[in-house]
Amino acid sequence: MKSTVREAIRTMPPQIKMIAFWLLFGASILLAIAPPLYLTGSGVAAAVLGMPVSVGYWIVDALLAVAAVWLLWIVENIRDEVGEEPVEVDA
Repeated sequence: MKSTVREAIRTMPPQIKMIAFWLLFGASILLAIAPPLYLTGSGVAAAVLGMPVSVGYWIVDALLAVAAVWLLWIVENIRDEVGEEPVEVDA
């Protein structure tokens, strides 16, 4: 199972990798820029895991951004793309 997932990641096109990354990271950016859920939860006095809902909103948003970058690093590590220097083009 593990080797088939790694092989699928190695053979997938780079566009799929970037689309998946930007869907996750873009969701985090949208939640931070236009926080409709935060505004609805900011008046709620109930505590979730001992913290207000509005604080939990920002923690979940930050964790989503970290998870997106971390998953991108894992995928690029499997594809042996970590540490590659861009190729310079002669002008």
